[in-house]
Amino acid sequence: MAEIPDNATPFPHRAGYLYKMHHMVFWEAKDVDNADKYINWVRKLYNYVTPYVTKSPRGAYFDYRDLDIGVNNNEGPISIETARVWGEKYFNNNFDRLVQVKTRVDPENFFRDEQSIPPQPSCPPPPPRSTGKEDIYIRLYSS
Repeated sequence: MAEIPDNATPFPHRAGYLYKMHHMVFWEAKDVDNADKYINWVRKLYNYVTPYVTKSPRGAYFDYRDLDIGVNNNEGPISIETARVWGEKYFNNNFDRLVQVKTRVDPENFFRDEQSIPPQPSCPPPPPRSTGKEDIYIRLYSS
């Protein structure tokens, strides 16, 4: 894994990583009343292994979706700073570069999910530059 630099692809978890852990729990539909118990159990497991995993940020693998580390706001534009919470866990130092790619390739954010990388917000065009003639016109006829 370490032969490929961590910034060569979106997947940064290379040198120094020994394994990936996927925390998950399943239950049968007839046991839906215990869903909270099962979800809390896997969250306790996640917290239990915290001292033994990477830090700054704690890494996460994008295909092991973890909505507990954050989700996009479905009510409006997605904040890059909000997405950074999980984006840096999934992509580490590649997050900002992936935001730039997303902005070029999908500026309208058509391809999105609960934890997708948002594009940079579109900026309104700057106001037209004054030529100075408007000021002269106003001064000449304003008295």
